[in-house]
Amino acid sequence: MADERRSFHRICVYGGSSSQVDGAYLKCAADLGAALARHGIGVVFGGGKAGMMGAMADAALAKGGEVIGVIPRSLVEKEVAHTGCTSLRVVESMHERKALMAELADAFIALPGGWGTLEEFAEVATWTQLNIHLKPVGLLNKWGFWDDLLRWVEHARQAGFLSTTSQRMVCVSDSPETLIRALEEAELPDAMEKLGKLQKQVQTGIPATNDATMYLNNLSVILAVPVLIIGLFAFWRRSQV
Repeated sequence: MADERRSFHRICVYGGSSSQVDGAYLKCAADLGAALARHGIGVVFGGGKAGMMGAMADAALAKGGEVIGVIPRSLVEKEVAHTGCTSLRVVESMHERKALMAELADAFIALPGGWGTLEEFAEVATWTQLNIHLKPVGLLNKWGFWDDLLRWVEHARQAGFLSTTSQRMVCVSDSPETLIRALEEAELPDAMEKLGKLQKQVQTGIPATNDATMYLNNLSVILAVPVLIIGLFAFWRRSQV
């Protein structure tokens, strides 16, 4: 997509919330928050005030950026919420939290972090791989933090568990500016690109191409099958009454 760069309204950022990390990590997070604000890109994050996430949110706010926190009520009650956010959305569970964060964002970036960061990033990367959403994913690989994960990705590809497309869809950089640019130009799985072009054609009123028409027709057939099965089952049930 070198000649067709995306634009982002908001990017979701994942990262560690520990306050025990080296100050260099906090600066890394702050640099990302400031960069997103400079680009006019809002931030969606987990709503906490501690660690890298708090530093990232503070930096974005200081530059006049939009910052939306999404946090479970149980954590608000423990007084760990960042109360200075542009908007703080309180939800009832971790599942709701992740779903709303994904819904509000146009792309995803993972800063260095622990189990939670890895789990959240892996989930949205899987959604991209499975064509569940049209949103690129990226790793801010400062000081080679994610190098071992990237070696595992290559190992999984060589073993046949990941396709080359699935490997290439993850953008990687140690610079916030470069990573944002990479996300704007990211290669997504082919089916997603076709659907994205079709959506754009519908929005702009441009007649669909043959590829887009074929994709839409195939999608219609796929969606029609379960509807047909449900209809036949309902007819059979009525006939038994």
